[in-house]
Amino acid sequence: MSKREKSLNALEGPVTEVAAEFPERHVLVKCPGCRRVIDADKLEANLEVCPRCGRHLRVSGRKRMKMTVDPGTFEEWDAGLAATDFLEFPGYPEKLEAAREKSHENDAVVCGRGLIGGRPCAFFFMNADFMMGSMGAVVGEKITRVFERASEERIAVIGFTVSGGARMQEGTTSLMQMAKVSAAVRRHSEEGLPYFCVLTDPTTGGVTASFAMEGDVILAEPGALVGFAGPRVIEQTTHKRLPAGFQRSEFLLEHGFCDLIVERKDLRATLIELLALHAGAVPGAGAPHALSPEEPRRGRGTRPKRTPVPESAYDIVKLTRSTERATALELIERGLDGFVELHGDRLYADDPAIVAGIGWRGGEVLTVIAIERGSSTKERVRRNFGMAHPEGYRKALRLMRQAEKFGRPVVCLVDTSGAYCGIGAEERGQGEAIASNLVAMSGLRVPIVSVIVGEGGSGGALGLALADHVLMLRSAAYSVVSPEGCASIIWKDAKRADEAAAALRITAGDLSELGLVDGVVDDLGLTHAEVAHDLMREVEGALSGLRGVSTDELVRERYDKFRKMGEDRICSRS
Repeated sequence: MSKREKSLNALEGPVTEVAAEFPERHVLVKCPGCRRVIDADKLEANLEVCPRCGRHLRVSGRKRMKMTVDPGTFEEWDAGLAATDFLEFPGYPEKLEAAREKSHENDAVVCGRGLIGGRPCAFFFMNADFMMGSMGAVVGEKITRVFERASEERIAVIGFTVSGGARMQEGTTSLMQMAKVSAAVRRHSEEGLPYFCVLTDPTTGGVTASFAMEGDVILAEPGALVGFAGPRVIEQTTHKRLPAGFQRSEFLLEHGFCDLIVERKDLRATLIELLALHAGAVPGAGAPHALSPEEPRRGRGTRPKRTPVPESAYDIVKLTRSTERATALELIERGLDGFVELHGDRLYADDPAIVAGIGWRGGEVLTVIAIERGSSTKERVRRNFGMAHPEGYRKALRLMRQAEKFGRPVVCLVDTSGAYCGIGAEERGQGEAIASNLVAMSGLRVPIVSVIVGEGGSGGALGLALADHVLMLRSAAYSVVSPEGCASIIWKDAKRADEAAAALRITAGDLSELGLVDGVVDDLGLTHAEVAHDLMREVEGALSGLRGVSTDELVRERYDKFRKMGEDRICSRS
């Protein structure tokens, strides 16, 4: 083996220079993922992402700042703050000195103000090069000041986290930084200002248990390790080997703790778009946006599908369950100018049966929540046929609360045979989740428009349909129980479902006549694109009528609307 080969095989860290030994050669880097050797210049041009395996290597806080902020606009804050050995902890002064020499920083975070996409923001960039980004008094103080100054200047905060946790050499004082920063995050939030957090590798310990998980929108880089306790601690405590991918970004997304996983090359554009949307501004033409990362655009290059004309109430019910009708996600795609899907309930999981995010049409930004059945068998299985779990309703509630904070109208598209009735759903509080939505929606201080776009099944549908204005497609049905269920209960014969459908009066025309829905969108015989266009036109009209209403009046009128339902259907008997 040659001397050069021996040197390359000895490379263990993510970045190692061999230029001293081979001055005529480029600096080489060994990827910790695929273990391939890469030219450092190529790696830097690729934003420190391995071009072979896609591994996102760690970068310093200052380099991260240069990747994110508009060139020449960053004004650093509190650069001179430096940690002291106030506990006289053995070896701490030497560690501090070594960290400062390695990172050329006074501590583990770079903070300041700058522009991104021309919009002013406050920033913090944590730095793994300084004692693995551990959080001591200086880190806590600097990040707290970022939120305080952002509150004074009424600007958003964007933060990039990377940390091994609280700094042990500063004892319980480092623990208190979790509370200190969290209190500043709350005050900033109460001013109606957005905070976007980007989780990078690794984000663990006290940082995860505080400001890393407190963002209005939480993004993560692919493959980042994120957790409270580190993998080694968990394995030592439980005496079990952890499954592959445990505590990685993808694990977080699946379990509902982050909104999006974004590759480094797309992070700046994504943050610019989110800032615009939270400022109530529609992104410009050509701005990057996603309907849903895993969903293809449908119906391109095929003959347009049209809504059939049913002959009876039960025909309508069967039509709502057909794969031929437009799903909620297709109506979003065809009816809105753009949509960014956000994920997770921040408690347990991300439920694919409920799609939620920020959309825009014309000049208006909306929070859009939809129950999605899926258009193919595989997709329907993944989305549980539109039967939402408790975490789906809690995701919807999280997004509604966010809409209230930023003053965005809420639009809900409902298409479900009912909330999922399973053991796990009951264990996790299916009834409580729907009940919480009803209480919250009754008092939400922004306009709500809900549309029954398919099957409106019982409480599972109502959990997204307590609204100022309720619309129905002509081809939709809305009922307290399925016709089959009604026939089985009343007549002990499910074959009489057609009679039950007629008796229940579940069609749009029936419910409009009963005063239970506010408008009907006629979609019979129309293509999916025409349905989406007409539906969003009616939604816009409903929102326009609610725009001048004060928040107090809005909530009061919503209460009165539902208070009257059924009032004239009762009589008093002595």
